[in-house]
Amino acid sequence: MSYLVGIDLGTTHSALAYVPASEPDAAPTTLPVPQLIARGTLGSPSLLPSFLYFASDPEPLGLPWTAGDETATTIAVGTYARVRGQEAPERVVSSAKSWLCHAGVDRRAPILPFGRASAGSGEPFNKKCSPVAASAAYLSHLAAAFFAATGEVLAAQTIVLTVPASFDAAARDLTLEAARMAGLGEAVTLLEEPQAALYAWTNQRGDAFRKELAVGDKILVVDVGGGTTDFSAIDVQERDGALVLERIAVGDHILLGGDNMDLLLGHVVAQKILATGKTLDDGQRASLVHACRDAKEKLLADAAEAAVPIALASRGSNLFGGMIRTELTRDEVAAVVLAGFFPEVGRDAVPVARPRAALTQLGLTYAQDAGITRHLAAFLARHSFVPTKVLFNGGPMKSALLRGRILEHLARWFSGPIAELPFADFDLAVARGAAIYGRAKRGRGVRIRGGTARSYYVGVESNMPTIPGFEPPLELVCVAPFGMEEGTETPVIDESSVVGVVVGAPVAFRFFSSTVRREDRAGQVIHEETQGVEELSPIEVTLPAAGRTPGDVVPVRLGAAVTELGRLALHAEPLVAQTPGERFSVELSLRSRDGDGTSSSTEAR
Repeated sequence: MSYLVGIDLGTTHSALAYVPASEPDAAPTTLPVPQLIARGTLGSPSLLPSFLYFASDPEPLGLPWTAGDETATTIAVGTYARVRGQEAPERVVSSAKSWLCHAGVDRRAPILPFGRASAGSGEPFNKKCSPVAASAAYLSHLAAAFFAATGEVLAAQTIVLTVPASFDAAARDLTLEAARMAGLGEAVTLLEEPQAALYAWTNQRGDAFRKELAVGDKILVVDVGGGTTDFSAIDVQERDGALVLERIAVGDHILLGGDNMDLLLGHVVAQKILATGKTLDDGQRASLVHACRDAKEKLLADAAEAAVPIALASRGSNLFGGMIRTELTRDEVAAVVLAGFFPEVGRDAVPVARPRAALTQLGLTYAQDAGITRHLAAFLARHSFVPTKVLFNGGPMKSALLRGRILEHLARWFSGPIAELPFADFDLAVARGAAIYGRAKRGRGVRIRGGTARSYYVGVESNMPTIPGFEPPLELVCVAPFGMEEGTETPVIDESSVVGVVVGAPVAFRFFSSTVRREDRAGQVIHEETQGVEELSPIEVTLPAAGRTPGDVVPVRLGAAVTELGRLALHAEPLVAQTPGERFSVELSLRSRDGDGTSSSTEAR
């Protein structure tokens, strides 16, 4: 092992950073990623757009490490894939990361590009891949680029892969599956993206960060990326004379970000063009969104920039005479983005939920309310969190205008200014922070305590006489309290309680979780109807009878563990074992290729 590697597998961009294992105090190096940026043109930017393009033969898509590989002529990822998406969206996969957390579809099935079966010309096109396979393609590209740059195999390094804090166990496990499909091996550690951003900040500030934070500080991390918005709450504590950072709350997985802003700006500019009597086809509208994204980034980054010209290529024979020209102004961007995505709201605001139509198209579960400030207010209220410091992350947050809008709201909500933690690494912070976490695990530098972002419960069916029309009520037993650390195990129910598992017959383990019940302890019993608790997908298994009669109820003691990979496992040890070390284990993960993808096993120790 030569390097500590951090990978940001982003919704719209991915990146890789690394630190020599022999120089753990060195600053992370960002990997230049060779990729096609135009037909036949190679570049090496630091970001790899998370887009996959199915090419039509014989497009020359070869990369330095794919010479002679025929498969390299059919699939491209990165900048070229994103650009080609403007011309042939039916051939381009995007937002694969968001699909990983969509429980309503089979995320291992070839469903992307979703809902597109033919080209704009009407030509049939049926090439598709799964969200897992698309994610694996991005990781494979990064692995190849890493080898080209260092001569080292990525799977042989210490790898930290980031995920949204709001990812559930299923989405996390699918991310790991994508890593294994890409050949990264089994020893991949997952890290929440807001934590990675905070690791990057502490590294950037050096020892000065200890002067900028004080015991009792409450850090709000606002991470607005291209496709998602994440909130996290960090508590600054002191233990044994040392400063300790602990993640105490995470927000919901909100599909809302810079891509939404680009679409709205594209619509606004399209209306300006249509008002002049000109028309736009689908390809020009797609190109317009791309142009608006570039213009938006320039206008928000440079306060002196008043307007950016936009030119769309003609679809007619007279190329130059048919150019459509307009502009996007700074005032238009400010008005549209601020009013639409950062509206003026009160501290008690909640996201607006509009009535849904009975029939709706399948697809990603986008946020109904585009108001990021409303989502933020609801997050802070739900967790009774009053921040004293704010750390911003994500490409859109490079804009001082947008950061200032959130700071204005926080100051108004809490009757005083909230300090912004100075930062200058919005695009690459997550990858860099993940690499830094690799050395923090080795005891070098501050460690952010995270653990589970929810409390988890298992349903125990009550033993009561049968009553027509009534199912036996469930008691919910806390198996993993909020904040349970990775790599730890805790007893839940010992032999003093009468709890048994059914063996040799199909059964369903019903699991529940809560983001607000942070005081429950392992073994604590609550009732199914308790507020703030939601049911997860059940795990349907048949536990081995192992010499017992199918349908027998075996008395057990329960324990739970959170693995280093972030999976929650429930262990049931028979009070009278059939074999030495007999144990039933059920994991909240998606491993198998059938059913709901959960797994169970018996272990012998």
